[in-house]
This record gives sequence, structure tokens and C-alpha cells, in this order.
Amino acid sequence: MASDTLPAAAAEERRPADRLEAVPVRHWGRWVAAVLAILSGIGLIGSLAKNQNLHWDVIGHYLFARLVFEGLFTTLWLTVASMVLGLALGTVVAVMRLSPNPVLYAVSSLFVWAFRGTPLLVQIIFWGYCGALYKHVMIGIPFTHITFFETETNSLVSGSVAALLALGLNEAAYASEIVRAGIQSVDEGQAEAAHSLGMSPTLTMRRIVLPQAMRVIIPPMGNETINMLKTTALVSVIGAKDLMSNIQAVYAQNYQIIPMLVVASLWYLLLVTLLSIPQSRLERRYGRGASRNGHVSPLQRMLAGTALRLPVRGSGPNHQKG
Repeated sequence: MASDTLPAAAAEERRPADRLEAVPVRHWGRWVAAVLAILSGIGLIGSLAKNQNLHWDVIGHYLFARLVFEGLFTTLWLTVASMVLGLALGTVVAVMRLSPNPVLYAVSSLFVWAFRGTPLLVQIIFWGYCGALYKHVMIGIPFTHITFFETETNSLVSGSVAALLALGLNEAAYASEIVRAGIQSVDEGQAEAAHSLGMSPTLTMRRIVLPQAMRVIIPPMGNETINMLKTTALVSVIGAKDLMSNIQAVYAQNYQIIPMLVVASLWYLLLVTLLSIPQSRLERRYGRGASRNGHVSPLQRMLAGTALRLPVRGSGPNHQKG
């Protein structure tokens, strides 16, 4: 008799749990902050739109000017070429720094120390005026008068070439550290297993280690690409004909400094936004299986953070539809 009473009492105790009402926490502070942010943004945009000192007519005139597009082309190819050079050379330097060979380690460490330890602006100016150090570039047999190739440094190292060398070599120093960190993030057992199957060290690095290291390499390398796009503005000091150089040339004549800087800012913002799209897709591709929730865009995260869920009734595991 007592054994029949116990299950019935236990069932009675479980029934109220099925009728519990799950009410999510309301983050009213987020809604207040969102409203304040929207109102502040509207006020700022309204004040800028009414500000006559911006000279919106000048901005509209030069926003799609031919001179601006020529500078954009130089900026884009400098960004792409510098990142390709930096990533290729940085990968080699990273492998050298991980090599047990002390000579390769010393040379690669010296390269990173030199190019990462000096300001990029100094390097750009140095390459732009390297003709003051060596007037001629010669290729021949050392300590003899036999010369196979000789030309003036200024004709060989133009403003664009100097900008590419400065940006590419500087990026290689930083890219090598990113690649090295990505390689070291892969468990050593992966390489040992590949070697046990008869794979060479080069093939192991290319087919086993580097694909797994890309998950760590892609996010900071994407940031480096975006940063490189903006860093190209520094080459204006040597007249490399990039976007910022052409913008400076215009406001040096019409003295419309602020409107021309707005033109440059709008184009940089557009290019950075476009570069963020493939970066996000690459992060999703190489991050598959590494995150439970996957990659979430900033807009989705903002909407999810401010959304209010309806209360769920009877969501317990024993709930049954009546």
C-alpha cells in the first residue's frame, strides 16, 4: 500500500513544474541605450548636413572626379601587391623562424627586428629617397669592375616602387608573426602523424599544418589587409599618386581641406566595408566546427541583443499539448 502511494505523491510533485512560466530577462537598459544612440546619430547627421563650412557642393564635385579614381586605382593595387608580397615573404620568414637551423633563425629574427622595430613612415621616406644613399644600382662581380647591369636608383625605384617595397617588407615582418602563431597553434601530433605516413616536411606543412593554421591566421590577416588599405595614405609623403596624394594635391590648390578630407574618408569607408565582406566569409569557412554558434554578423548580434522573446508556457520536458 505504501509503495503505491509513493509514485502517486512523486507525480503530484512533478506536475507544478510542467506549468512553470519561463520569462526571459528584459534588458531595458539596452533599449534605452539604443534609443539614445539613434537620437545622437540623427542629431549629428543633421548638424553636419546643415553645416555650410563643409561645402557639400565641393564634396559632390570631387567625389567622383577622375583624379580621385586614379588615386583609388593606385591605392587598391598597392594594397593588393603589398599584402601578396607581405604574406608570401612573411610565410617564408615564419617557417625560417621555426626552423632548427640557427642561421635561418638568426636571419629571420634580424629581419623581423629591423622592419618591425622602425616606424613605417621612416621606412617609406627611406625607400623614397634611397637614391641619396646609392646613386646607382649595379649587379656584377664583387671587388671587380665587371658589371652586368647598372642604372640610376631614382629611375629604378620610383615613388610607386618605393611605396610597394616599404609597405610589403613592413607587412612581411608582421605577417610572419601571425603565420608563426597560426602554425604553433596546430598540435604537434598532426605533423608527427603525417610524418609516420611518409609525408615529407614540406608536404606536411602545405597539406596538414597550414590548412589548420588558417583558422588562426585569417582573422588577424584580414585586419592587416584593412589596415594596409588605410596605411597606403602614408605614401603621400613621397608622392606615390595614391588617393591621399591626389586629395592633398587638390586642396593645396583650392584650400578646401575639410571637404577634400571628407571625400577621402568616404571612399576609405566604402573600401573597408567591401573588404570586410570576404573577410567575414573566410572566417566562416575556416571557422567551421570551431564555434558552437558560428559567425554572427554585428547587425544580427545587435538585433538579437535587443530583441524581446515572448514568454514560453509549459516548456518543460514533460509538457504535453492539451
